[in-house]
Amino acid sequence: MERVYRMTVASVYVHYVTKLERKGRTTAELNRVIEWLTGFGDTELTAHLDRGTTFEDFFEQADLNPDASLITGVVCGVRVEEIEEPLTQKIRYLDKLVDELARGRAMEKVLRS
Repeated sequence: MERVYRMTVASVYVHYVTKLERKGRTTAELNRVIEWLTGFGDTELTAHLDRGTTFEDFFEQADLNPDASLITGVVCGVRVEEIEEPLTQKIRYLDKLVDELARGRAMEKVLRS
């Protein structure tokens, strides 16, 4: 996971966008999910993407949503609620939210509201 921690958010973000657009979802929806999870609005998110912020720094600076612990399920064969390493769990939370969007889940359910 050390390699993933050092990856830039921007390098993965483009793959999230591609995945979601193929499934009929929008970049705005992706950004909304990221804002819900991290507290970063569009301006802050764009700044992180432009700066090449690593996942480690990105989540270190994030104000994680208190309801993030409600994100459950399997990503890459691992239950996200059982991941013990905090940074890995945060990254997998984001992956899980993107997966739910791609599957067509309603935004209200994705955002646990």
